[in-house]
Amino acid sequence: MKLNLPNKLTLLRVIMIPFFMFFIIFPVFGELVSAIVATVIFILTALTDMLDGKIARKYNLVTNFGKFLDPLADKVMVLGGFIALLAVASQRGELYTKLFAISFFLILLRELAVTSMRLVVSDAGNVVIAANWMGKVKTVLQIITMIVLILEPVTLKSITNNIVSYVFLALSVIITVWSGINYFVAYWPYLDPSK
Repeated sequence: MKLNLPNKLTLLRVIMIPFFMFFIIFPVFGELVSAIVATVIFILTALTDMLDGKIARKYNLVTNFGKFLDPLADKVMVLGGFIALLAVASQRGELYTKLFAISFFLILLRELAVTSMRLVVSDAGNVVIAANWMGKVKTVLQIITMIVLILEPVTLKSITNNIVSYVFLALSVIITVWSGINYFVAYWPYLDPSK
């Protein structure tokens, strides 16, 4: 199978995910340097998300493979980051661990619910659930939150006591849940409980 450039970028995104996860979980270069390496890899991973879609639309390179892999890669990127951070959360304190675990659960629930709804609605007819502005804001905020969660505890914890992480985590959960509710309100008429 020959992949076009957008699909190669999407595949590259999937391949890069375990690498930034590794440096979060195993700070082989020390906490600070490993966090910076993880952040750089994560940012590069996120940039491929922005580039693949723009290139695919601009040069009419949209494929079924890309339609399948791109949203999957987006979710795996964010959830992979959260899983890696959950693995090290206990090192950041009991309150941090509890709040992070609840936040991660809510984000995971939203992603699974919206993905499941997309499958059911698309199966119900010629309905395509397009990403709306709120979904895009959610993705950008999750990316920024991930960067803050990786860097703040190893750079500013003694000054901020993880307050910036808490704020971004709360904002990320609010917009993630809100965008999920938005999708359900918009597409609920296509979900027929009798079938």
